[in-house]
Amino acid sequence: MAEAPFPSPNFGPRRDGARPELIVLHYTGMADCDEARARLCDPLTEVSAHWLIRADGTTLALVPEEMRAWHAGAGEWQGRGDVNSRSIGIEIDNPGDRPFTEPQMAALEGLLADIMARWSIPPAGVIGHSDMAPDRKRDPGPRFDWRRLARQGLAVWPADRHATKTVDRNLETLLDRIGFPPAAPDIRLAAFRLRFRPWATGPEDADDCRIAAGLVVDSVPFTVD
Repeated sequence: MAEAPFPSPNFGPRRDGARPELIVLHYTGMADCDEARARLCDPLTEVSAHWLIRADGTTLALVPEEMRAWHAGAGEWQGRGDVNSRSIGIEIDNPGDRPFTEPQMAALEGLLADIMARWSIPPAGVIGHSDMAPDRKRDPGPRFDWRRLARQGLAVWPADRHATKTVDRNLETLLDRIGFPPAAPDIRLAAFRLRFRPWATGPEDADDCRIAAGLVVDSVPFTVD
């Protein structure tokens, strides 16, 4: 018997008439894709995602995009909660300790382009799980190539040419404007660096403010050098 096209039962209607305006990227954090797929389709786990991308680039549709999958959990972005109702979730097969494969990244690029066109989601609407839940999540992690996506208009990246413009240089204020949720300053700094400076260490420095300023000046849409 052929498998149903959307095998996960873990979804419901989007609340209060919400529609997708964000795309949240995750790594599975599990040993292999079959294990992750089983978990995302198990009604006892109460977790799911709309899409799952295997290491070989195979893309699996688990939940219809018009429905509310259970992938984001507690958190917020740009001052608004219930991210599940406002987003599409993409799980990428990766345990979290290795680079993402070329077939995966190529498949993700095609999938993102389609979803963004289908729902009119801008590059600034593509975020990581760690962006919206910095106190509890790290995915898609430091090995994920955000800049590659940004070069194709599928995510955002700070434009260095903005660094000399007059902007607020208070990092906490800048992170508010970008959209990071409230949390302790060290947690927000770690989440910001995980996305834009994944190998940076130590206390906040001038590069953190410069990069954050490059993201907020002139508001959205952000640009890439």
